[in-house]
Amino acid sequence: MSNFARAPLAAVLGPTNTGKTHLAVERMTAHSSGMIGFPLRLLAREVYDRIVAMKGPKEVGLLTGEEKILPEGARWLCCTAESMPRDRDVAFAAIDEAQLAADRERGHVFTDRLLHCRGREETMILGSDTLRPILKTLVPEAEIISRPRFSTLSYAGATKLSRLPPRSAVVAFSAEEVYAVAEALRRLRGGAAVVMGALSPRTRNAQVAMFQAGEVDYLVATDAIGMGLNMDVRHVAFASLHKFDGRRQRRLHVHEMAQIAGRAGRHQTDGTFGTLGLEGAEEVSFSEEEINRIEEHEFSWLKQIYWRDGDPRLDTIETLIADLEAKPDDPMLRAAPEATDLAVLKALAGEGWIVERATDPGMVGRLWQACGLPDFRKMGVQGHARLVSRLYRHLTEGDGHIPGDVFAREVTALENLNGDVETLAGRLAAIRTWAYVAHRDDWLADPKRWARRTEEIEQRLSDALHDRLTQRFVDRRTSVLMRDLGAKGEEALPVRVDGEGVVTVDDEPIGRIEGFRFQVEAGASHTDKKRLLAAAERRLGGEYASRAAALIADEDREFALGTVAGKAVAIDWQGRRVARLEAGRTPLAPQIKLDRALDVLSPEMKARVENRLMSWLDSRLAEALGPLLRIDAAIAGEKTPPALRALLAPVVEGGGIAARADLGDVIETLDKALRHRAGQLGLVIGSLDIFHPRMLKPEAIRWRLALGSVFADKPMPDLPPEGATLLAEPKGRTAAHWRRAGFRGFAGQMLRIDMVERLSRSAHDRRDGRNPFAVDTELATSLGLEQEALGKLMHALGFQKQKGDPPQWAWRGRRRKPAKRRAQNAPQPGNAFAKLADLKISRG
Repeated sequence: MSNFARAPLAAVLGPTNTGKTHLAVERMTAHSSGMIGFPLRLLAREVYDRIVAMKGPKEVGLLTGEEKILPEGARWLCCTAESMPRDRDVAFAAIDEAQLAADRERGHVFTDRLLHCRGREETMILGSDTLRPILKTLVPEAEIISRPRFSTLSYAGATKLSRLPPRSAVVAFSAEEVYAVAEALRRLRGGAAVVMGALSPRTRNAQVAMFQAGEVDYLVATDAIGMGLNMDVRHVAFASLHKFDGRRQRRLHVHEMAQIAGRAGRHQTDGTFGTLGLEGAEEVSFSEEEINRIEEHEFSWLKQIYWRDGDPRLDTIETLIADLEAKPDDPMLRAAPEATDLAVLKALAGEGWIVERATDPGMVGRLWQACGLPDFRKMGVQGHARLVSRLYRHLTEGDGHIPGDVFAREVTALENLNGDVETLAGRLAAIRTWAYVAHRDDWLADPKRWARRTEEIEQRLSDALHDRLTQRFVDRRTSVLMRDLGAKGEEALPVRVDGEGVVTVDDEPIGRIEGFRFQVEAGASHTDKKRLLAAAERRLGGEYASRAAALIADEDREFALGTVAGKAVAIDWQGRRVARLEAGRTPLAPQIKLDRALDVLSPEMKARVENRLMSWLDSRLAEALGPLLRIDAAIAGEKTPPALRALLAPVVEGGGIAARADLGDVIETLDKALRHRAGQLGLVIGSLDIFHPRMLKPEAIRWRLALGSVFADKPMPDLPPEGATLLAEPKGRTAAHWRRAGFRGFAGQMLRIDMVERLSRSAHDRRDGRNPFAVDTELATSLGLEQEALGKLMHALGFQKQKGDPPQWAWRGRRRKPAKRRAQNAPQPGNAFAKLADLKISRG
C-alpha cells in the first residue's frame, strides 16, 4: 500500500447513523480512483452495488475472500479489510469500522490498514469515537472530525414479543436463538426475516428485501446488523445481553450495545432500543448507566489495539512464526492473540513432510497463504488444519495446483438443494471455503472457471436457503396430511409442538417431547406413522433450540438436584433430567455431564446450557453447604495456622463432621485462641464429634450424601427421614450412609449427633466431680432413646454405671481407643466421601 505522507488524512469518528460510510463513498467517487476496506463481506457487497448503480459495472471492483469482481481498468474497489490489495496505487483510501482494531481475532488486520493504508490524494479512517486517543498517538497527522448522530436514540424499556412494534429488529447472539425467536414471531405476528453474518449476500439481500418491502414487519438478526448494514429499522430489541466471544460467555460491552442499538432510526427519523420480554425467561435488562451512555453516546476510550507484523519474513517456518509472534514496541499496540491462521500454521509446523517442502521463501509463503483459508465451517483448529494440510500437499506437488477432479468432487458434493435451514446453511459455509480457494489466482489451473462454478452453486444454495427460511418463518399455509408421501415428500409436512410438548403432523399426534427427549406415541409402528415420525424428527431442531434457550434464561427455582435413591445424582429442569454430576477434583467441586438427550443441540448451545447449570450448581452449593465451603476456604488461607488446618481438613473431608476420637492429638494442641477461631467458623467441638450444626439440616444432609455418592461414583443412597433426630438402625450400607449424614448408633438406635451433644451437656451439668449422679431420663425419653441405648451412649461419653437402683453414673473420663477401632461407629472423616461402600457396620 502506498504511503503518501503529505496527502490529507482525516479520521471521521462518531456513533452509528451518522452517515460516515455514505460520506466516504461520496469522497471516493469524487476521486479518479479509490478503495474502501469493510468489516463484512455483506457490507462490501452492499456498497459495491450502490456504486455500480452510480458509475456502471465496468468501473467498480469487489474483492472479498469468496468473491472477486475486478473488471480491467476498474477505478473503485470495495473490499473486506483482509482483501485490500497492499500494492494498489489509488487516489483515495479508507478503512471502515476501524475500532475493530481492538478485536481479538481480526484486530491486527485493521491495525495494519490503519497504520499503512494510504491514498495518494486523500485517506479516511472511519470508526467509533473510542478510537480517538489511539489515533492521536499513532497517526498524529490525522485530522479528527466528529460526526453527530442525525436522529435521537432513546430507551423504550422491555417489550413482550406479542407487543413488539412494527419495523422492529430483534437481535440474538446465536443461530439457535435467532431461529427460536423467528419461529415465535411466526406464531404470534405472522413471520420475520432472518439476517446473520453466515448468510451469503444473495440470501441476506432476499431476506432484507422482504422486510424492506413490508412483506414482514420484523427482522431477527445476529449482531451482524451493527456493522453498517442499512435497513429501515425503528426499534431494536435485544433478546439477550450476553454473547459467546469465542472464549467465554460474557455480557456485551456498552459500545457493542450502542453499535447494535444505533441501527434504529435513519437520518432524521428517531429510533428506540430496549429488551425483549420472553414468557418464562429471566428478565433481560440494561443498567441505568448503560442506558445513559448509549443515549448520550459516551463510551470509554480504547487504550490499546492489537498488532501483528503484516509483512513477516518467509525465509523459514521458524522465522515466519517468530515474526508473527513478535511483540510491538509502541505501548498503544498489543501483541495479537493467536488467531486461527497462526494456530493452524503452528499445528502444521510439526509435520515432517511439510517441513521438508517448506524450505524456501516461495514454499513458506505458499504455506502461509494456505493457513489463511478462513474456517467458515467452524471446525476448530485441528479439523481446519487437516483441510489446510490437504490443500498444501496439492499445492506443492505436480504443477502446484489443486487437481481439477479433486476440486470438482468437493464442490459437486455440495450441489444438493434438499434439507432444512441448518443443513443448507452448513453447505453454504462449505461452498464459501471452496469459493475462497477458487479466487486464489495460482491455486487452480483454471481459477476463473471454478470461481464461476462455486458462485453458481452458492447462488443456488442461497436461493434454496431463502426459500427454507421463508417457509419456516413466514409461510403460514396449512398443509393437509398426504398419504402418498412419495409424490409430495416429507419436507412438505407441517410439524407442530403444542404447549404440552405434544408433536403433531397435520393435527395428528405422533409423540411427545419430554424435556429434550422425543417419546413416540403408542401405535407409531404403522408404516405411515413411521414415515411421519421421520419427518418430524428432522423438523424439531428449532423446538430443541427454543427449549435450550428457555433453559438458559430460566430462573434458579426451576432447577433441582435429583436425588432419587438407587440412581445417579442428577440436575433436573422443570422436573426433567438434563444432566448428572460426576466426580471432580474434590468432593465439593463436582463436574456436570449433560444428559445424552441434549446431544440434539449444537456444541455452542450445549456449552451455554452447561454454563447455566454450573452457575446454578455453584449458587445452590453456596446456599446448602456455605459453612463447609467457608471452612474449606479457611484451610487454604495463608493466615490459618497448621494446628487449625489439622482440625479443619478432616471436617471438610468428612462432609462437615469428624469423630473426636480420631482428632484427640489435634484437639490437645489447640489453645483458647484457635478454639475460638474454630467456633467463629461455626464448628462445635463436642464430646464425641466435631461438627457444624447447619450440616445437620435436611437439605445439607441431602447435598452431603449426594456429593459423597458422586465422588465415590455410586448411586444416591437412601436419605434418613427429614427432620428426624432418632432412627432405628438399618441394615447394610444404609447405616454407613446415615452415619455419614450425622447419626451415631447405640444398641439398635441411631441418634443425631447434635442430640448426642445435648445429652452430654445435660450429664456434665448434673455431675459433681467423680461422684455418682442420676441422669436426666426425661430428656432421653423425650428423644425416644431406650434404656439400653442410653447406657451405650453414657458409656461412650466417658461415664461408668454404678451399682444400685435407680442406676447412677460416675465420670471416669474419656479413654482413647486403639487406632484400628477408633470412631468405628462415628461419622467417618478422612477419605469418607470416596469410601462409603467400604465402611464396616457397628452398633456401637
